[in-house]
Amino acid sequence: MAVVTPDLPDIFEEAYERAGLELNTGYDLRTARRSLNIMLLEWQNRGLNLFTIDEGTLALTAGVETYNMPIDTIDVIEHQIRTGQGVNQIDSALQRISVSTYAAQSNKNTTGKPTQIFVQRLATATKVTLWPVPDTAYTFAYHRLKGIDGLATGVGTTAAIPPRFIPCLVSGLAYQIAMKKPEAAARVMPLKQEYEYQFELAAGEDAETASIKFVPYNTFVLGGG
Repeated sequence: MAVVTPDLPDIFEEAYERAGLELNTGYDLRTARRSLNIMLLEWQNRGLNLFTIDEGTLALTAGVETYNMPIDTIDVIEHQIRTGQGVNQIDSALQRISVSTYAAQSNKNTTGKPTQIFVQRLATATKVTLWPVPDTAYTFAYHRLKGIDGLATGVGTTAAIPPRFIPCLVSGLAYQIAMKKPEAAARVMPLKQEYEYQFELAAGEDAETASIKFVPYNTFVLGGG
């Protein structure tokens, strides 16, 4: 039976739910992304180097709706359409939609300023499709989760985030979010305990095969003894 790996929006929502909260606003998403970034730095301090968060832009062309993300992209966390420059710069958030929602669009060739984004996490690349199709040149601004140490081939049926790390990722993010929310104070310690337990389970599996550096699936040990 194939393992279904949730994408980042699902992971963010699950983390908020575990903290007894709801993900409702753009700020909720930004603070979750910031907490995830901090947690990944903490993983590096523990000797686990799998992912990092990066930001960038893509120049959009009128009449072109689909674009390739950089090759090491695992998922797109935040996404905006940027217009203007300097003090006149305006970033407009894009609504992320599912494949079924995009497929249900009656006219996929409608042009205008994009308001929605469909992210395809394929085995060989991560692509973004915008709707409406850009009617002029825009800038696509994004934050992405990118893979390091062998996680540079995107996400597909064999996920670039090893499935065994998903519980750890969700538990750790829930703990990080709860620490910042007074209404979730009672959940902080239980969430921390669950996070540490899940981290030991995930990292321990790699520790059996690599004494110096943890590595994900289908990679080789660097500097192993």
